[in-house]
Amino acid sequence: MSSRAIAALVDRLEARSGTCHSLMIVHHGHVVAEGWWAPYSAERPHLLYSLTKSFTSIAVGLAIDDGLLSLDDRIVDVLPDHVPADASEQGRRITVHHLLSMTVGHPADSLEEAWQREPGDLVKGFLRLPFGIEEGTRHTYDNTTTFVLARMVERVTGLGLPEFLDERLFTPMGVEHAEWDRVASGAAFGFHGLHLTTEAVAAFGQLLLRGGLWGDEQLVSRGWVELATARHVDCEWVLDGADQLDFARGYGYQFWRSRHGYHGQGAFGQQCVVVPSHDLVVAITAEGESQEVFDALWECLLPGIGVRDSARDDALLADRLRRLALPLVTGAADPERSVSAKIDASAEDAALPDGTTVVVEPTARGWLVRVESLFDIEVGHHTWRESSPLGRPVVAAGAWQGDTFVADLFVITSAHRVRLAVDADAGTATAAWSAVPLTGPRMELHLRDPLSTRPDVA
Repeated sequence: MSSRAIAALVDRLEARSGTCHSLMIVHHGHVVAEGWWAPYSAERPHLLYSLTKSFTSIAVGLAIDDGLLSLDDRIVDVLPDHVPADASEQGRRITVHHLLSMTVGHPADSLEEAWQREPGDLVKGFLRLPFGIEEGTRHTYDNTTTFVLARMVERVTGLGLPEFLDERLFTPMGVEHAEWDRVASGAAFGFHGLHLTTEAVAAFGQLLLRGGLWGDEQLVSRGWVELATARHVDCEWVLDGADQLDFARGYGYQFWRSRHGYHGQGAFGQQCVVVPSHDLVVAITAEGESQEVFDALWECLLPGIGVRDSARDDALLADRLRRLALPLVTGAADPERSVSAKIDASAEDAALPDGTTVVVEPTARGWLVRVESLFDIEVGHHTWRESSPLGRPVVAAGAWQGDTFVADLFVITSAHRVRLAVDADAGTATAAWSAVPLTGPRMELHLRDPLSTRPDVA
């Protein structure tokens, strides 16, 4: 594997819109490159968003391998207590296969409308919606399908989805840190909300590459891995007016086919990419657009497979990977200066409520940012400082830039960052997400551990 090709990949990842948080490349079963952009680090789990769906698919496969579920099983038979009296004939025909392939017949993602109809029972809300397309004929990306699958797995196994995957997948693989976001009832979302380290994501990719074999143990049947990652239906995903080439190659069972191999994908660039033809696995966590990542992989990394560079090139790459870091806020410490201001939340991406008082107080190593009645966050100067104001860690750095105090607040187990800017002269402040989390803009929500919310949070 060419170290120059990997360096070119890192160049592209750093030049793209958004930021990269981690990268791990596994070739012929060996980790050939790995790096984390500080303040992200190897030991820290990262929110995977919809990459979670691929793990739920494996849970379904395990239940099928055990003879507890089949592709032809219907929702109405497995979850009869969640079937509304007015369920349509098509709703009564929906099977595990339709759910896995997202070919249930809804013309658009059903999540928001289903939750609005049945806030306490998403399965029932899903079945109450009209079906505008014949089942099995067209792929429509539909988050609710995976939620329903998670509940079906739980019903037939008698275990919660996290507990089932811990027992059958994570514990045998040595993964001890899987974390799950949950809905108000305590159930795991299933379609998003899993947190894993980059190493665990890469290990999952390697498990898939080896057909479900981990060491000498067949954790998942080869038949299921091949079936789940095969192309079952045409698909097309157009985002922001741009064709997404690696999301239009066909859809499997909660896996996407790529121009090369297949992948599990999460919002903002969480990726587990498997390329069997090159015996390659790539795990990436990020905040940005996924298609840019794929373009970089195919154009920079693939040409370097089978190429050996010099020992000096290898050493230069290793040194660069050790020093990866996101930029710190530049500016002065001004250790005697404090300020109080009110949040202006007029922007759509505001992380804090309008009118909230924010107080910045100097400390020995930086500042303490007090957000009235909500939480306190420690902020470093020319260094990162960590605090866990409501249970989840925040890593922050800041500085005075003239009369404005600026700080980057990383919700470090997720893809997201809040930029706080406090104008001392005007007495106003803004707190804006670099990219608003899919579960809503309220920062307080994302600092709670565990994150537990009604599914209709948006």
